[in-house]
Amino acid sequence: MDRKRAMTSVDLAALVGELRAYTGAVVDKAYLYGEDLVRLKMRDYDRGRVELIVEVGDPKRVHVAAPEHVPDAPGRPPNFAKMLRNRIAGATLESVEQYGFDRILTFRFEREDGTTFVVTELFGDGNVAVLDEDREVIGCLDTVRLRSRTVAPGSKYGYPDERFSPLACGYDAFAARMDDSDTDLVRTLATQLNFGGLYAEELCSRAGVEKTVDIEDATERQYDALYGALERLREPILAGDTDPRLYEEPEAERSEASERASGRTDRREGRHASREAERSEASERASGEAASRAIDHRETADGPGGRGPGATVVDATPLPLEEHAAAGHAATAFETFNDAVDEYFHRLDREADAGAEPEPDGPDFEAEIEKHERIIRQQEQAIEDFEAQAEAEQAKAELLYGNYDLVDEVCSTVREAREDGLDWSEIEATLAAGAERGIPEAEAVVGVDESEGTVTLEIEETTVEVDPSMGVEKNADRLYTEAKRIREKQAGAQAAIEDTREDLEAVKQRREEWEAADDAAEAGGEDAERDWLDMGSVPVRYDEQWYERFRWFRTAEGFLVLGGRNADQNEELVKKYMEPVDRFLHAQAHGAPVTVLKATEPDEAARDVEVPATSREASAQFAVSYSSVWKEGRYEGDVYEVDPDQVSKTPESGEYVEKGSFVVRGDREYHRDVPVGVAVGITCEPDTRVVGGPPSAVEPHAETSVRLEPGRYAQNDVATRIYRTFRERFRDTSFVRKVASPDRIQEFCPAGGSRIVDE
Repeated sequence: MDRKRAMTSVDLAALVGELRAYTGAVVDKAYLYGEDLVRLKMRDYDRGRVELIVEVGDPKRVHVAAPEHVPDAPGRPPNFAKMLRNRIAGATLESVEQYGFDRILTFRFEREDGTTFVVTELFGDGNVAVLDEDREVIGCLDTVRLRSRTVAPGSKYGYPDERFSPLACGYDAFAARMDDSDTDLVRTLATQLNFGGLYAEELCSRAGVEKTVDIEDATERQYDALYGALERLREPILAGDTDPRLYEEPEAERSEASERASGRTDRREGRHASREAERSEASERASGEAASRAIDHRETADGPGGRGPGATVVDATPLPLEEHAAAGHAATAFETFNDAVDEYFHRLDREADAGAEPEPDGPDFEAEIEKHERIIRQQEQAIEDFEAQAEAEQAKAELLYGNYDLVDEVCSTVREAREDGLDWSEIEATLAAGAERGIPEAEAVVGVDESEGTVTLEIEETTVEVDPSMGVEKNADRLYTEAKRIREKQAGAQAAIEDTREDLEAVKQRREEWEAADDAAEAGGEDAERDWLDMGSVPVRYDEQWYERFRWFRTAEGFLVLGGRNADQNEELVKKYMEPVDRFLHAQAHGAPVTVLKATEPDEAARDVEVPATSREASAQFAVSYSSVWKEGRYEGDVYEVDPDQVSKTPESGEYVEKGSFVVRGDREYHRDVPVGVAVGITCEPDTRVVGGPPSAVEPHAETSVRLEPGRYAQNDVATRIYRTFRERFRDTSFVRKVASPDRIQEFCPAGGSRIVDE
């Protein structure tokens, strides 16, 4: 059996009540790991530290994690994390709601200055959206623009169409959904009732019903048994009376297909910054502590095996499942479903790390192809479903016209009764009495819905809901309109499937080009050149360096140059990283960063090195470009250069040195009228990253670059323009998004206005 990699609608229905127990917790900080994991660090008066984990990639999960299962804090927060902190730091968690029976949770946070909603989507590609009190999107991990819904900054958040909920349906609605199917029982429960495969099979097992029975052959007794099993399943979930289990299976019993699946799913970029920490000895001890939260007994009836070196986790469920017991999976009971989910996904990550194959040298095209083919199958099924739904609605409309007199008589009778002041219960009783007397119109009525003001008719073995206040024509028009609406959705799905097929062909083309490029490189040796801009798929090779939190660049001769972004970094550079053999530079302007030209690498022993004049000149241009000279719109300025021992924090008597400032004594070597100039580019060899600094240092080493000069566009605006330029130049636009997002580009743009030269 495949291991669960995404929480189900049933899981969320069971979990939401437990998450509500954390209302009142106050947010301390928000973090974003990679592109898909959000962590909210909160504090609660009774519980202390609360760590809410939301992961919307692979796997997909929402739960409160034990502190020892939480990844270490990442480096500088990206813009999404900064925005989230600004919105909810200090805010109180007020509510948690599941949207219908969908895999969507909405968290509401309250602060004196307003309300913020954080919506987590655990379906499809996954998403996290942050909304203001008017439900307008402030920011989201992914922008979604579809016919049916929009999730984009500045727009109203669009929930998807609400799905049928088996946790809230009565028997009539249950039977009607079953009757609408044309397949067998288990598939109907999985799709029409939205239970999914596991719980559909579980219901059949609990009801003692053969799951492969065709709907047309199903009996009323089987319907009754299935509905009874549904009620027994949902009652404890809705009441919050869960009995959670963590299921495992011994390694020896894992199927080959499951092994392949678990190996594939771990190959994703930017896994999380804490992988090494989770593999540490401290984490090993913590895992044992977390496991001790489980109730110290095991249901031996569930089969052999259990927690141990050869056991792998399979699932975490809010209730014991007969399907897992029949499969021989060992079960461990937990006090809360949240604890079971937390332990499950922590174990899932660790087991995947332990058994993962080495990362491939190139992109995993097969996984991409498999993903697109799976999406196409789903879209084809959706198109078929839309067509069936549209035909069913149209057929109902035609039935109304085909039985015009009967329907008109029912509508007229009910309408007149309502005008005479009869309530719906009296009307229902009158119709039932008429049916006993054999009146055809009364016999056709099989249901009355007081809340909706509708009557359900059975005509030629088909149930049709009509509004008596409308008459036959308008009821039929309503059904025709619904059929038309469904066919419009079908057309949208048809357009989407064509796009997916194009994407699939593009992936296959990139695979062919990659393989051809590899063959050419192998034939041509290490020096074989690649046209990175025209490659269909550029491999990402990036290892973040410690100095990237500063402003930095490497000169044409390879010398590292560092600049402070603020007063704290100015202090740190001088006190911690400046050696006697280095060079100290500073623009002759207020608000200029400390610039240190490193003669040797920080991990090398200091030694006398002759720094070429070209490197010193580039460092001077770097110092003036990131100073207030640029912000003031000037095109040149003076820079002085001194030895490190001339720089001091000790002021003259009666003077005061501000934080980030220094006293420079002795002679200074001036670089006069240094022109400002910054280039931002992307390197592909030996690693893939954004680089920026003086054009003389950036342009020779970047695969492509743009030059900047003082102008009218703010930092974030010019960064976005550069990003779009790079996307136009690289064929593999996804590569640009991964290594050169606007956030990363902005780090190399000077403060103040800029423009792209020759734009």
